[in-house]
Amino acid sequence: WQGVNGVNNPCPSGYRLPSETELNAERLSWSGGYSAGAFASPLKLPVAGLRDPNSGSLGTVGNFGYYWSSAVSSGDSRFLYFASGVAGMGDDARTVGFSVRCLKD
Repeated sequence: WQGVNGVNNPCPSGYRLPSETELNAERLSWSGGYSAGAFASPLKLPVAGLRDPNSGSLGTVGNFGYYWSSAVSSGDSRFLYFASGVAGMGDDARTVGFSVRCLKD
């Protein structure tokens, strides 16, 4: 993502994508169910699903939340995922359409 001043920063001026450490700390702060905890958190993360990189169709909307971090792992990027009974960090190709939540820098 090249940081706050990067040409491909998806966030408005003065905002940035959270680091993997920040998203993981957020995940660990949730109480109760993961989806409910994600939405009750200060970031208000909904189960927005994803956009398939091949077809462009939406998937898992209402069941899973996927949010990009600013971290890169080889050719992939790191992300937060959660559903009603699971949450964690993973890595996937940057062509997958996950959501972003920008943080004020």
